[in-house]
Amino acid sequence: MNGKLIIFSAPSGSGKSTIINYLLAQNLNLAFSISATSRPPRGAEQNGVEYFFLSPEEFRRRINNHEFLEYEEVYKDRYYGTLKAQVEKQLEAGQNVIFDVDVVGGSNIKRFYGERALSIFVQPPSIEELKHRLISRATDSAEIIESRIAKAEFELTYANKFDRIIINDNLETAEHEALQIIKAFIEK
Repeated sequence: MNGKLIIFSAPSGSGKSTIINYLLAQNLNLAFSISATSRPPRGAEQNGVEYFFLSPEEFRRRINNHEFLEYEEVYKDRYYGTLKAQVEKQLEAGQNVIFDVDVVGGSNIKRFYGERALSIFVQPPSIEELKHRLISRATDSAEIIESRIAKAEFELTYANKFDRIIINDNLETAEHEALQIIKAFIEK
């Protein structure tokens, strides 16, 4: 039996990765979508495990062949994207594939798969709370935080394009809500 697709998008600092990690630990037969990138491997990263590592030329060739569900050139010759063939392979193996993608990529995947995919937008309770979370992380400079806030304001305009919105003002509640939504989707 083919699996289903669960797409998560959210502004940085909304708690999306924490919620996804919680869901991966549940008994939902979830498998992370393995993305492709044109950047070189870091540390002990392995091809086909963390990413599929492609040269910029190979990435562009695959773009031209329409092999991606979604992709983005983050910096010059630095691409990230989701290969259709990899997702299909995971679905055919019966895995429920979970995506952690930006709002544009999430919208593209949802458009491609329609009702086979559930798209979830994780929203912070407010921009002020999001800024507080980003500052509390203490991992980014003030300039990076400001650019993340500006991007978040843009990303929030996409929320209504998603099937479900989870407002993460309490992590435990948001995790439970995500679990219930995904269980219902997988079982139908």
